[in-house]
Amino acid sequence: MSRTIIYIDGYNLYYSRLKGTPHKWLDVGALFRDQILKPQDPSANVICIKYFTAPVKASYARHGVASEHAQTQYHRALKAIHGDLIQIIQGFHIFGKTNMPMHVEGAEPDKQNLAPVWMIEEKQTDVNLALQVYRDAVRGECDHQVICTNDSDLEPALQLVRQDAPNVQIGLVVPLREKGLSGDAVSNKRLTKRVHWVRQHILDAELESSQLPKNVNTNKKPAKKPAHW
Repeated sequence: MSRTIIYIDGYNLYYSRLKGTPHKWLDVGALFRDQILKPQDPSANVICIKYFTAPVKASYARHGVASEHAQTQYHRALKAIHGDLIQIIQGFHIFGKTNMPMHVEGAEPDKQNLAPVWMIEEKQTDVNLALQVYRDAVRGECDHQVICTNDSDLEPALQLVRQDAPNVQIGLVVPLREKGLSGDAVSNKRLTKRVHWVRQHILDAELESSQLPKNVNTNKKPAKKPAHW
């Protein structure tokens, strides 16, 4: 059996596939281990799921404090269901004022026509993901890595894993809708050329069948699916 670690770029998964759907209360273990990986590699033994994200800030979230609470409930539910199998690895957000070109219909950006805006940046998530992928590979922690992202920032790490740990198999799950339903979004070729196998999409039916119970028992209060999810 191949020792397999699943790595999930939480923000990429959310904004590329889950946003605007009723499937946000997602059991990532049921989806990636059972729905996607098992048909691809029946011999895979998932030894860890690493979920990379950053805490939501109520001051900029669409639903304010409710968004913060929703993320907290979701993480509690995942830990209650999967225990030590899942690691939630968090970065952080920073805010800063900057100047950006004004949008003028039909015109190119003009650096002389700027407006002050708040710049919100997610920090450390990408580097955390890249370092964990590389470290686990070169330390011999796994035989198979399954990565859910479509972010080209991961390419250097994948390239180094292929060079320094050539026996480790790498699979890529692209968090997009089925072909023809994703608008202009496509799989990132900088990533697909660095891996051994690619899953180009995640189906609605797979998301629907991989939902957490609406109320998940924990050691404290149950974790409840947020009303706006």
